[in-house]
Amino acid sequence: MPKTSAELLAQMLALHPVEIELSLGRMTRLLTALDHPERKLPPVIHIAGTNGKGSTLAMVRAGLAAAGQRVHAYTSPHLVRFSERIVLNGAEIDEPALIDVLHRTLMANDGHPITYFEATTCAAFLAFAENPADMLLLEVGLGGRLDATNVIDCPLCTVITPVDIDHQEFLGDTLAKIAGEKAGILKRGVPCIIGRQPDEALDVIEARATPLGAPISAFGQQWHVTTEHGRLVFQDETGLLDLPLPALPGLHQVENAGIALAVLRQLGHGEAACEAALRDAAWPARIQRLTNGPLVALAPGMELWLDGGHNPAAGRALARAMEAMPGRPLWMITGMMARKDWAGFLAPFGDVVQGVMAVPVTDAPGGAAPEDVAGAARSVGLSVEVSGSVTDALIAIAAKAPGARVLICGSLYLAGEVLALQ
Repeated sequence: MPKTSAELLAQMLALHPVEIELSLGRMTRLLTALDHPERKLPPVIHIAGTNGKGSTLAMVRAGLAAAGQRVHAYTSPHLVRFSERIVLNGAEIDEPALIDVLHRTLMANDGHPITYFEATTCAAFLAFAENPADMLLLEVGLGGRLDATNVIDCPLCTVITPVDIDHQEFLGDTLAKIAGEKAGILKRGVPCIIGRQPDEALDVIEARATPLGAPISAFGQQWHVTTEHGRLVFQDETGLLDLPLPALPGLHQVENAGIALAVLRQLGHGEAACEAALRDAAWPARIQRLTNGPLVALAPGMELWLDGGHNPAAGRALARAMEAMPGRPLWMITGMMARKDWAGFLAPFGDVVQGVMAVPVTDAPGGAAPEDVAGAARSVGLSVEVSGSVTDALIAIAAKAPGARVLICGSLYLAGEVLALQ
């Protein structure tokens, strides 16, 4: 048996089909060979959406943990270590256990073509099935209908966070098409919690839910969330909650918190669990303040923030959050992946940032050339330069604007590079 999980993951990556055909056929074959771990999981909360999946999951997890429940969680991508993706009862899977499930999955697959995400999801299901828990929070990887996680016949509930344009090459080029893919996780008779949606997306989700008899609880209809006097106010058919604001920064987290609270109420939890969901949730690279490490040491007196958002909706939320932080001029260091809407992500920052430094994303295949990202930045009116690395960009900003606030953003892969330095 190989000695490290990294070697096994490399073997899985080598099995990737030459062309990806989105289907559940490969998952069905491999799960059958593994004796169907997906049928032996704890009760599942299945979470899809374009933005906010991870933050919502983190808040639900914090609330359930505070209520004394043992909670597994599956998220992607990871930032620094693959083991971040598989959380067993509150702790990342350890190396021996990860080696075990990866090895068994590879043996069962027997060399057949399979995507990296499909193979690693099967391995995760093995881990979740063999470790007792009260709940599994399962985040969709891409879309929903044909995502590798969508092999759960009867989850406890489903969740659809806000839908926006992203991954058009796989999910379609309209909100209606993308919403249709996300709504593919709905199951007959299973309740679904729905975050704020454009009307076009909500219509599609509701049309999918009706013939399935899937009860929906939607933002603005069955539940509402807002802020009043520095507090979060949530109201549903059960009553009203007056709670502290989420620990996760950014105004958009108020609506993510609303989704999490709606989930917890659906599961029958009270105010204590709901308050803990907001107070205790942690989710790296989501408007995260960097307070130590070599990058902070390079820029004494400056304020560094990190975020992994990478699509237009995330850009809008991030720009609003940065604009709400007064007192310092804002600079941006950004690196993005090749298939993303660079201009759409960057456009909301037009009146918010003083300047942009475009850098390469070096730790992932498919990173965009910084010169191309810079061109997109210029096309939306931003002042931009190209730099060879985050470190070089930060040194350049420190020389231009000592005491500035610096936002590093544009890709979860870039965020992972930064966190690996911490």
